[in-house]
Order: sequence, then C-alpha cells, then structure tokens
Amino acid sequence: MRTGAALDPGRINTFGSIQNPTFQARTKPPQCLKRHSFLRFPQRNRTGRWISREGDSRSLTCEVKAVLDTVRADEFSSSVGNPAVSTSYRNPNFRRPNQTVWEAQGKVCTGPTQTRPLSEEQAFKVLDTILRSARGELKDDEDPVSKSQLGAFFAAMTIRANTFPESTQWSEGERLAMNYYWPQLMQALSPDIIFLADPEGSLMGTGSSVGPQFVGNVPSEMRLVGALREVLAGGHLGYEEVQGVLKDVLPLKLQDLGSDSVSESLLSAFLIGQRMNRETDRELKAYCLAFDDELGPAPVADVKSLTHYGEPYDGNTRFFKSMLFVAAVRSCYGESCLLHGVDWMPPKGGITEEQMLRFMGANTHLSPSQAKQLLEDAEVGFAYVSQREAHPSLYADLTSYIVRILFQLFLIGYACFYLLKFLRIYIFCILWIEIRKW
Repeated sequence: MRTGAALDPGRINTFGSIQNPTFQARTKPPQCLKRHSFLRFPQRNRTGRWISREGDSRSLTCEVKAVLDTVRADEFSSSVGNPAVSTSYRNPNFRRPNQTVWEAQGKVCTGPTQTRPLSEEQAFKVLDTILRSARGELKDDEDPVSKSQLGAFFAAMTIRANTFPESTQWSEGERLAMNYYWPQLMQALSPDIIFLADPEGSLMGTGSSVGPQFVGNVPSEMRLVGALREVLAGGHLGYEEVQGVLKDVLPLKLQDLGSDSVSESLLSAFLIGQRMNRETDRELKAYCLAFDDELGPAPVADVKSLTHYGEPYDGNTRFFKSMLFVAAVRSCYGESCLLHGVDWMPPKGGITEEQMLRFMGANTHLSPSQAKQLLEDAEVGFAYVSQREAHPSLYADLTSYIVRILFQLFLIGYACFYLLKFLRIYIFCILWIEIRKW
C-alpha cells in the first residue's frame, strides 16, 4: 500500500545516493522495521467513500508501520547525528561566525519593527571585536569576523539610521560607540566596508570621501554597488535591476574566490538589505526567475495535486516538527507531497526534515528529476529534495554568514505573496455577497 511505502525508510527515496552512498536507503526494511503493531486509518472518508487510489484493487486497509525497536547505532553511519543534537549536523566546511557579532546581527539585521537596538555595553563590545578582528588581534578562542558578517552588520546599521522608525534607529549607546570607534575602524577596514557603513560620507560625521567615490573593486561589482546605494537608502529596485545584479554574481563560487569575484561583504549587504526593506513582488519575481535561468526549469510532476512543505529552513528548536509526518499521511490519501529544505542552517540551527530523514536511513540526495518519479509513483507520492541538489549555488557557504536572512524566502515568497492577495480578494467578495444578501 502507498502508506507503508511513504513511511517506511526502506521505501522512501530509494534511488541510489548521488553524492554520499552512506545515506542510500535500504531496498528491504531492516530488522527493526518488522511488523510489531499497526496504526489503522479509517476505511471510509466523511462522504462514505472507500479510501483507495483509483484503479487499486488491493486491500483497502491502510497500515502504517510503527517502529518500536530502538535502531542500533551500528545500522547508521557515524556521520549521521542524533536529531536531538542539531548542531552535530553543522557542515564542517562552514567556518564558524564570530559569536559576538552574530548575536548583534540577530538584533539589528531584521525588519523596521522587529529590530532591537544594541545597548551601550553591547555596541562597544561589538565594535571592539570588529576592530580587533580587522587588526588581527583576536584571542585564540575567538573566531574572526568574516567579510559577510561585516557586510550584513554595517548595511543593517546604515539602513536603520536612514529609513527605520525612531524606535528602531540607533540607540544613544550605539551612537556613542560608533563615534568612539569609527576613526579607528576607518584605518583598519577595507573600502567596501567603509562604503557600506557610510555610503554618502555624512552618516558618521567625518566627511569621508571613501563611500561617495567607491565604485567597486572589479567590473562585476559596479552594477552591485549602484544597486546597493538605492538599497542602503531604503529604496527598492526594479525587476530588470535585480536580474542584472544576479546575472553578475551567479553562480556563486565562494570556494574559489578569484580576483574577478564579487566581494562577500557587498553581496551579503545586498541580500540583507533587500530583506530588511521588505522586497516587492517585482524583486521576488526576479530572484525566482534568476535561479530558473541558472539551472533551467524544474521538472513538472504529472499528479492531480501537489502540496509542498519547506518552512522554516533553519528548523525547529521549541516545537514538535510535524511536517514530515503530515506530508507522509497526506500522501496515503492520494495527495502527493514534496518536502524541501537543508540539513542545517543558522541562526536557529534547529531540527530539520533532512536531519530526521537521514536519521531514519532515507536518501536525502535526490535530484529534482528523481523526486518527480517518486511523486508520480502510485505507491509513494512523497519525496524530499535538498537545496543542496536543487540549487547548489544557494547552498554555498555564504548562507552560513548571512544571519537573519533566509534566502529561501525568495524562492517561495513570490507564490505566497500572490496567494495572500488572492485570499484577501476572495474573503472580501464573500463578505460583500453576504452583506448584499442581508
């Protein structure tokens, strides 16, 4: 039956692992999955119809295997961590961000109403850390502040000062700290960071010409710098402008940064700036179509309906993670379901669907084409696609540093925007009809 296939790790995503054979699912259930008990679903739905797929003449009883035995540790690779400890899934290739600046980003790299200004003590500590990192004076147990962190932090501070409401602009403590440290930071930071912190040369009160005269270090940065001037002022870009910027920077090749590569600081500032300014539908559309252009159109599954689940990409830390089970049960009733996500992502670093699937022994390296075949399979109708396989450039290690920006929102935000707009119109029409009847 489709139910057993959907929840049985021996059946889920049974294609061979592409990149890591460790996670190849078994073709036969392990000993721990022998039938011990069953969860039996109702045989009839609310309308009295039997629950079965069209043309399926087999038994109508839906049985879900309940795994009662504890899976032995030797049945899984040592690289598969326990989902109870989500940080064990952190990719070792991701450099750790500086914790002091990371915590500050969690407060200032967010929206106009959610931002929490830093206290005087916090602001002095953050800027002191940035200065010591730029000078190479950090202690051995302190991680350096990456360019991506610098770009996101200073871009956020600039946007807050230029456009945010008074309650979320700079606090008095932040102003005191910036006035104290900025003359020293100007001597230690690179021109691209100085541009992000003071693009017009007037924000810091020093009259510096570095920001106004900065045009980029390489040709591929020139268009990005022009767009950043608008973003840092709180403005929005047109569809063509965003498309042009993304064509210059995609695909991301951060593992092999060359002399003609776009600066991580500028790119992270652009992404966090768009998110803080709350991107428009035109900007979201440009992001979605840019990745279609890079990778080609995604395969379309021949199914009557498809429900996809993906949020939040950084997982859950406080609440039960139910989407995997909801999707599997829905697939039992003929509703094909696709899950998508990543193995681990900051800032929350919570439990994700990929961690749970890997812990059960499922293959998490499916390509979109392989997922399409599973969705069309009458006995499955359920698949998981990792961003690592679907959008490799999005999965680059830059995402480990752009804290508080979930770039995946760009992939689903466009659809959600129009869905909400449609729902508002629909509700308004229903209310208007009822009022007319009354």
